[in-house]
Amino acid sequence: MTHKRSAGLLLFRRTGEDSDPGVEVLLGHMGGPLWSGRDAGGWAIPKGEYEPDETPRDAARREFTEEIGLPPPEGPYLPLGEVRLTSGKLVTIWAVEADLDPALMAPGTFTMEWPPHSGTVQEFPELDRVAWFAPPTAREKLIPSQMPFLDRLLEMLKS
Repeated sequence: MTHKRSAGLLLFRRTGEDSDPGVEVLLGHMGGPLWSGRDAGGWAIPKGEYEPDETPRDAARREFTEEIGLPPPEGPYLPLGEVRLTSGKLVTIWAVEADLDPALMAPGTFTMEWPPHSGTVQEFPELDRVAWFAPPTAREKLIPSQMPFLDRLLEMLKS
């Protein structure tokens, strides 16, 4: 059985002085009615699925544009590796240092039947907002399956 694959970009920016090199990461709040009332555990790294004819890095860049509505920042891209979800999906993430104004976001959309079994199809934003978070807050907001990527980035930035 072939499992789905997903790739994305975790943007980070340095916020402190040389003596206190703070960092923030950019997360997106998942759009649609299923996530509208959820804050803790309702934010994610901008990412999306791709097919075998696309490289994971190319997919990560494309998905960034689709979800955020802005071109992906230029590298260098720091590989944060892969995580296999309980569903079997393989997620691959790169970190890239960049600064982005969340107010410039113009998210892509998706359609789904809502309310369920109503026959009504509605359009919703992929992400309904993006924001920068320091690591302690990012840990509260991020969906648990993506936490290893935050941990790997922070470890990488220490060295």
